[in-house]
Amino acid sequence: MRKRVYIAYTGGTIGMKRTRAGYVPASGFLQQQMEAMPELKHPSMPRFDVHEYAPLLDSSNMTPREWVAIARDIGDHYSRYDGFVVLHGTDTMAYTTSALPFMLSGLGKPVIVTGSQIPLCEVRNDGRENLITSLLIAANYNIPEVCLYFGGKLLRGCRAVKVSADGFAAFASPNVPPLGNVGIDIEINWDLVRKPRPRQRLRVEELASPVVSALRLFPGISPELVGNVLRPPLQGLVLEAYGVGNGPDHDDAFLAALTEATSRGVVIVDCTQCLEGTVDLSEYAAGSALARAGVISGFDMTAEAALAKLYYLFSSGYAPDKVKREMQRDLRGEMTVTG
Repeated sequence: MRKRVYIAYTGGTIGMKRTRAGYVPASGFLQQQMEAMPELKHPSMPRFDVHEYAPLLDSSNMTPREWVAIARDIGDHYSRYDGFVVLHGTDTMAYTTSALPFMLSGLGKPVIVTGSQIPLCEVRNDGRENLITSLLIAANYNIPEVCLYFGGKLLRGCRAVKVSADGFAAFASPNVPPLGNVGIDIEINWDLVRKPRPRQRLRVEELASPVVSALRLFPGISPELVGNVLRPPLQGLVLEAYGVGNGPDHDDAFLAALTEATSRGVVIVDCTQCLEGTVDLSEYAAGSALARAGVISGFDMTAEAALAKLYYLFSSGYAPDKVKREMQRDLRGEMTVTG
């Protein structure tokens, strides 16, 4: 029996067509391109159904509402398919692949998110290989995770970041090795793949509308700007700090703004601006000052994963103290547990 894969086509470059104004999503155009691909009809390929979203979106227009729509869509079709492929634009793909693992609780089947840097309609494109390989992995490999496949690398979704605006190897997971490498063979690093819990059923965790944000530190950032970002009704903030999580510890007004916010329950999570490495708020005085102000470590989470996790935890109705505790626990493979 050939496996069945559900394709959720949300938009993005892979299915766009060229116009005078540039590449744009066009209803039905992806399916036309796929019909012209004889590889998809080969007996080694799974059967698949394409569900085209309306409207199709450039991923720059994605919001948490679309994350919810994708999660619900997978939940609605979960029992009828062996795996899932989500076609998505690259600009915010890492945010979506960070959010879906938290929303798809008890996931026991592969969900592969992919797209391309050049549309399928162009003679030279990367979409063909990304699509074919994603379908094969979704159908034939028992990986119960949300993954991002791009440019020969299968990455854990909540560890992925976009690292190139125009290269085919556009994504990386700097703090954990790829779950798979694709060359002549599809090689899965099974030791890294999370194990499904037996008899656990998929449950779609809905997102509410918590007020969370992100702020990147820069030299000379004004305490007034920080204070304005932290004003009510803000509930959570990803603070992208320097190095191992440092900030300006000589700026009393800056630290006072953080302290005031955390004292009224705002959860501030410190993530590094660096591509690799982990936050350690005890290593430097500039980091421990943030800890004294009530800021918590995001360890080696990406900023995308930390933001998605805040959305999920506050949507679960948790009080700030519990959100803080859960932010520092590994829930979906989003952080490295040490000790």
